[in-house]
Amino acid sequence: MQKVSLRKVKTPVSYLQENSEDVLHFSLQGLLPSGHTLALNIPLGTLSHLACKDDRPLMLMEQQFTTSEICVLMPLLDAYPYYCPYEVLVASFNSGHASEAAIARSRKRLQEAQEAGIWDQEMRPVRNVLSRTRLKTRSFGIEISSILETGYILMQTPRYKHPEL
Repeated sequence: MQKVSLRKVKTPVSYLQENSEDVLHFSLQGLLPSGHTLALNIPLGTLSHLACKDDRPLMLMEQQFTTSEICVLMPLLDAYPYYCPYEVLVASFNSGHASEAAIARSRKRLQEAQEAGIWDQEMRPVRNVLSRTRLKTRSFGIEISSILETGYILMQTPRYKHPEL
């Protein structure tokens, strides 16, 4: 008989100390149909697509994310409908929460990397995690798009049809 493990994804302590909520909700107007929301369960590392039908909540879809993936997904969700700058993604990726001090450090580090010609090397770990995160968000009809020399933005996946209730 095989044991089933219900392990929790380890969440960066700094983020949990900053945020008292375990589940964050995002309506993402323009990306999701009216009345739909995404619920990010931080301790479990799950993102759920929720809607209501006949006054009852319905879970339409769910994906599991690693801690690193959550660290890049959170600032993108927070920034929507605007773009998320590179330095915010790097700060969140490195520390689990993009505080002003962490963002300033990341901005300086990226500027130095640009001047030294090693910007791609500096961004590679973040881009690798974004690539895995992008594959998972596509199932929700959400694309993570790059904006050249600026950052990333959430957009609707072309020709995606949201589940009907």
